[in-house]
Amino acid sequence: MGGPADHPLEGPGLWVERVGTRNFAPGRPALFLDRDGTINVDTGYPSDPAAILLRAEMLPAIHAANRAGLPVVVVTNQSGIARGFFGWDEFAAVNARVLALLAERGCGVDMVLACAYHEAGKGALGIADHPMRKPNPGMLLRAAEMLGLDLSRSIMAGDKPDDLEAGRRAGLPHLFLAGGAATGQGAPIADAIAAVA
Repeated sequence: MGGPADHPLEGPGLWVERVGTRNFAPGRPALFLDRDGTINVDTGYPSDPAAILLRAEMLPAIHAANRAGLPVVVVTNQSGIARGFFGWDEFAAVNARVLALLAERGCGVDMVLACAYHEAGKGALGIADHPMRKPNPGMLLRAAEMLGLDLSRSIMAGDKPDDLEAGRRAGLPHLFLAGGAATGQGAPIADAIAAVA
């Protein structure tokens, strides 16, 4: 694989990837999703594409967003990069695998943002409380700027309090805890999508 120059990076620690060619009218709400533990099973700093397994309960929510014409935006903290456990090449491979598995199930993603900044990071990635790292809302705000989104009608689902706090700080009214013991979240999220679409 190529080096960081081949990746859609803004600075050393922010991945901003527009996926696919779907266009959206300005002012649409979006479905924001955390990745590890929400879309796929969190195996602890996932860096091996072969080990990626989707969490089936989120597929109905992504299907609903796709059908309703809402952008689906993945926003993921990736402190494993900051900590030196793996690099952007490994992230790219896992990201591609997640997107491919979703596509096989008829689910489309329109944008992926990943923040590698963390207080325990090395070098330029060692930044505490970076505005792009959840629970800060920077990744959601960046996606809203790029896609012309209406955050006041948007939805956030994630498996950690930091995911929901990022949504709250960005002004999202619909926040869902997914993963772990919070099973069956796909259907309520689909209902929320129907209400805002």
